[in-house]
Amino acid sequence: MAKKILIALGAVVVLLVVIIAVQPAAFTIERSATINAPPQIVFSQVNDFHKWLAWSPWEKSLTDVKQTYSGNESGVGAKYAWTSKESDGNMAIEESKPERISIALNFTKPFEAANKAIFDFKPEGAGTTVKWSMTGARNFMSKAAGLVMDMDKMVGGDFEKGLASMKTIAEAEAASSAAAAAAAQAAEAKAGAEAAAAAAAAVTDAGTP
Repeated sequence: MAKKILIALGAVVVLLVVIIAVQPAAFTIERSATINAPPQIVFSQVNDFHKWLAWSPWEKSLTDVKQTYSGNESGVGAKYAWTSKESDGNMAIEESKPERISIALNFTKPFEAANKAIFDFKPEGAGTTVKWSMTGARNFMSKAAGLVMDMDKMVGGDFEKGLASMKTIAEAEAASSAAAAAAAQAAEAKAGAEAAAAAAAAVTDAGTP
């Protein structure tokens, strides 16, 4: 009887291994959002790792987190690393163009993984549509985890939170910039009107006997 149980358990294990092994070898997770702000404002939120602190969904969820910045201030060559109780990892911007930012994303804790994060920016009228995607290879353990966890829903949910925060920040910045531009234009127009009035008064005074 015990022998039959062992054989049955062995068969289950073999079947499980086969099921895990035939899972897709790579993954892609992506989410999009339309932000009512010019592309350059949205682009700047991603191109500078210092700005990620305000909108990244993970910054607020990590405990005892320590950040390290190196390389360039922004754009290609900018690097960011973090350590925390939950995870350790690092990022580096490898491509920085108005329409796309590509980032090498590596995790060292709680597991090792080398992924690619890509942000695509597309003008939409006066706003911008940004697509955030992440791709990477799946090893045996990540394939096994995928059988019990919906990675697209879990990580995609974080992407949605991050894009929502980015939208709030970028739209506020765009509104502030527009208000400042309008104020500057109004001040310039007022100064011009005052200068014209002063010139007209001078002409009148000059013609007065």
